[in-house]
Amino acid sequence: MENVIGPAFKTATGYTLNGTPGGSIGLANEIKSKLVRSDVFISAVPSVNASLEGSSNGGFVSWYSPLATAPLVIGYNPSSKFAAALKTQPWYKVLAEPGFKLGRTDPAVDPKGALTLKLVQQEAAALNQPNLVSMILGTTENPAQVFPEETLVARLLTGQLDAGFFFSNEAALAKIPTIKTGLSLGASFTITILKGAPHRAAAEAFVKFLYSKQGQSLMKGLDLNTEAPAVVGNTSEVPKGLSSIL
Repeated sequence: MENVIGPAFKTATGYTLNGTPGGSIGLANEIKSKLVRSDVFISAVPSVNASLEGSSNGGFVSWYSPLATAPLVIGYNPSSKFAAALKTQPWYKVLAEPGFKLGRTDPAVDPKGALTLKLVQQEAAALNQPNLVSMILGTTENPAQVFPEETLVARLLTGQLDAGFFFSNEAALAKIPTIKTGLSLGASFTITILKGAPHRAAAEAFVKFLYSKQGQSLMKGLDLNTEAPAVVGNTSEVPKGLSSIL
C-alpha cells in the first residue's frame, strides 16, 4: 500500500508516508510497549483495536473506522512444479502433497496467520478430514512454514515457496497469481489515529485522503473493497478535523 498510496498522498498533501510493516497483533504490542511511536494504526481485523483500548492498555485507541476488506487467498509461484495442479485441483489436496513448500504468517502476531489456521480448520471440518490440518500446516507454529509478514512475498517470488496465504490486496500489489479457497474469510481493515500521535495534522490528512475519491480509487486498484467511514467507539474522541467525513 505504501508504494502506491504514499506518492499520491505526498503529492496531494505534502506529507510523507512512512509505514511500518508487520502483523497487526505484533504492531499493536509494540505500540502498547512504546517500542514504536506511530500516528495512525491500521489493523487487519477490528478485534486488535481492543488490545490498545482502555487505561490498562495505554488508551492508545478510543475509536476506529472501517476502511476496507480483502479476502484471504492462496498466492502461488507460476514457476512452481505445483502451479498447474493448483489451477486444476482442489487447493487442499495440492497443499497436502509431499514436498509442497507453503508459507504463512504467525497466528500469534498476525491476524492473517490466525485466519489461515481458521480457514484450513474449517475446510477440514467441512470435508470431515480432521487430519487435513496437520497434513497441510504441520504444527500451528511450524517453523518450516511460518515467516514474518514482511518477508513472505519475497520468499514466494524468489522461488523459496510454492505458495502462501495472502490477502488479495497483497497479491495484487506484488502481481502474484491467486486461487480462491471458496471460504469467506479475510481482512476487515480499520483505521484510527493513536492517542499522542506526534504528527497529528499529517495523521488527519492521511485519514481524509484514504476516504477521498482519489484514495478510494487507489485502494480499489489494490483489490481492496472499500467501506464507508463510520465511527466505532467514543465519538467525542474523534479529531474535529475529521468531522467532515466521520
